[in-house]
Amino acid sequence: MLTLSKQSAKKLAVIVHDLAMTALAIVFVFAVRFEGWLFEERMRQLPTILPFFVAYAGAVYWFFQLYRSKWRFASLPDLSNIVRAVTVLTLTLLVVDYVLVAPNLYGYFFFGKITIVLYWLVQIALLGGPRLAYRYFRYSRTKHQAAREATLPALLLGRGVDIEMVIRAMESGTMGKMRPAGILSPRSDDLGQSIRGVPVLGLLSQMEIVAADASERGEPFRRIVATPSALAPEAEPDKWLAKTRKLAIPISRLDTLGESVRGNELAPLEIEDLLVRPSIKIDRERLEGFLKGKRVIVTGGGGSIGSEICLRCAAFGATELLVVENSEPALFHVTEALAVQDLPIRVTGALADVRDEARIGPLFKAFAPDIVIHAAALKHVPYLEADWGEGIKTNIFGSVAAIEATIAAGAGIFVMISTDKAIEPVSMLGATKRFAEMYAQARDAEFAAGNRGTRLVAVRFGNVLGSVGSVVPKFKAQIERGGPVTVTSPDMIRYFMTIREACDLVLTAASHAPEHEAQDERAAVYVLKMGQPLKIIDLAERMIRLAGYEPGVDIEVAITGVRPGERLNEILFAKDEPMAETGLDGVMAAKPIFAGRARLQSWLGELERALAAQDRLGAEAVLEAAIPDFSRRQSGSPPIVPEQLSSPQAVASQR
Repeated sequence: MLTLSKQSAKKLAVIVHDLAMTALAIVFVFAVRFEGWLFEERMRQLPTILPFFVAYAGAVYWFFQLYRSKWRFASLPDLSNIVRAVTVLTLTLLVVDYVLVAPNLYGYFFFGKITIVLYWLVQIALLGGPRLAYRYFRYSRTKHQAAREATLPALLLGRGVDIEMVIRAMESGTMGKMRPAGILSPRSDDLGQSIRGVPVLGLLSQMEIVAADASERGEPFRRIVATPSALAPEAEPDKWLAKTRKLAIPISRLDTLGESVRGNELAPLEIEDLLVRPSIKIDRERLEGFLKGKRVIVTGGGGSIGSEICLRCAAFGATELLVVENSEPALFHVTEALAVQDLPIRVTGALADVRDEARIGPLFKAFAPDIVIHAAALKHVPYLEADWGEGIKTNIFGSVAAIEATIAAGAGIFVMISTDKAIEPVSMLGATKRFAEMYAQARDAEFAAGNRGTRLVAVRFGNVLGSVGSVVPKFKAQIERGGPVTVTSPDMIRYFMTIREACDLVLTAASHAPEHEAQDERAAVYVLKMGQPLKIIDLAERMIRLAGYEPGVDIEVAITGVRPGERLNEILFAKDEPMAETGLDGVMAAKPIFAGRARLQSWLGELERALAAQDRLGAEAVLEAAIPDFSRRQSGSPPIVPEQLSSPQAVASQR
């Protein structure tokens, strides 16, 4: 015996309801419009006509998707579909009544213009009314239930649209046990108003007064929720945040749909949220189209960038993810973070070092990825200046191993996370990253010659706020200890962006590469637009003020001197590197400039010999020969030979 599923039964009930309301609408308008023998005559003919009209109406309702949306979420688009469907039925009645049937069969109009207009109004009411009533009933019940359970009065910061979204979430119970108790707005014209019954109590600058009044009434605020409009520069977040810290009330920010994995959620408000320019709006649909259904490998998946890349791949619909990481604690942390997201993605962790070719090759081939994102790297300038050999092993030979494993596995695209320090490098970090870029470009150019195979690209960007080794966590820890906050030079300037924005833009750049495979429009390096650079000393002083202190008075700023391998300014493009527009907000591109693969293989052999002999001067000499802009600090550097560089066309001709 067949049984209907709960969902099918609900849909059937909606269909029966709509068809019954269609029949009722016809009977009702006849009863209102006609009387006496006119009504009796129409009711006598109705059983012959009504079944055909109801069946036709059911087909029209199906076409306008009246059965797809749930009544508890009934909205203006649903009402619009109802109006369009009923309008089609009304026009059908008009054509049938005035053109095809009535004058020829009855000698008079069966419906008439007034009846047809009345039917249009009644039918919309009978279809739309129950839907809206049901939604209000469910909303009211959920709101009362959430209100009973809500025990934490929250003060909401921001403007109308953002605030309404938060209040709706609280009313539905999706924000824990918080309830909206008041609003502070950045604009004075919002004063005296209310949003969904919650009053605007004052301006952001009046936070201390409003909080004190609430405490005096015996209803102190237990939480503060900041929306994006409260964090905009015009809202002067530095000022109100300093006041909030004095109140000792936990403060959260709204994690918007473009950021969060599951939509609007709350996240702790960090100083990083206030340090950079407004984030670039991410094309979520583009990233979903790029990643949905794909198998992805992320090397270095336990690091700051790698772990966030993993979370974003899961959020945008990848079906399977292999996290490659050589640190067991880091691998455990990222796989656990992915597990709690409860997303439809299969996550596998692999303990592996990218420098181990014998391990990486079979691992990649067995997984058969569509996309490989190579985030594994050693990246701290002072360490690589001291342990230069480890940098070459990981950043160069590890990248080569990952590239060759990707190609052997038949992946569609390989994306290497690079750095702005790779341009005109003055450090081992920059030189090793630039060499790895060149190898990826050479292999990509080989495929360009045949317009087939794996795409291999690099993505450069600057400093990431909050990443391991970033200056921001260091400054925060120094401020918590009472100072001093150490800055290497008052003239040190850097670009900054958030981890989330950097990772989304990396994926955006990756989505661009497969669309431009032709040799004449092929980009090999993508560079993220990071806005205006920021002086490190200004960053330090602002962080001190955001913490509620005064630099130089409460907390000292100490200048410690530039470290080996550091430069004062970062560079995004080399002088001779052709730039190209991508048409994507936040992403630029560069045409490839690199050496032929045969030359690169020769240099790799020389680097291996230098590593075996622990010959730093020999290794730096190889890097200088490969990278014309790299200048080692020792004297006696070998001359740079420009002819060693070649274009993709030249590489193709060498094969």
